[in-house]
Amino acid sequence: MRLLELVVASCITVSVAGASYAALKPDQLEARARAVAAKADCRAVDTAIVAYVTLHDRDPAAIADLDGLLKGDISAYRIVDGTAAGPGC
Repeated sequence: MRLLELVVASCITVSVAGASYAALKPDQLEARARAVAAKADCRAVDTAIVAYVTLHDRDPAAIADLDGLLKGDISAYRIVDGTAAGPGC
């Protein structure tokens, strides 16, 4: 009887795992994760501002001054009082 219980439990587990995997739509999740990863976050922009000040001994005048210090899209951010302002700040 225990072998039968093991087989039934295994079948249920495999079917639930398959249904869960299909429901997650891994291709869409990966695409969304890549889009988020391509954008810079607030902490990264703040770090780039500190790096700019270290290199140039002055505050950056515009977000364009940080080009080359960050990878990703920073067009949604601006510099306010020496810190980053924008999404998530």
